[in-house]
Amino acid sequence: MSVPRRGSTSLDRLRAYYEGRETRCLSCGHEDTDGGWRVRTTGGVVRYEHTCPSCGVTESRTLRLRRE
Repeated sequence: MSVPRRGSTSLDRLRAYYEGRETRCLSCGHEDTDGGWRVRTTGGVVRYEHTCPSCGVTESRTLRLRRE
């Protein structure tokens, strides 16, 4: 993974990780070298999504944040 640019957040770095390493569709095997993970957050939930340009299946990764 490349070194994050100054000022990037933890969420930006995690998206960069997914875009750099999770590029193969689990449904059809298509390799999407353009990446394109989207991130949405609603308070305590962060959801990363990627839609395969070949078969249209959307994969997601969900993080639940909690306060301590």
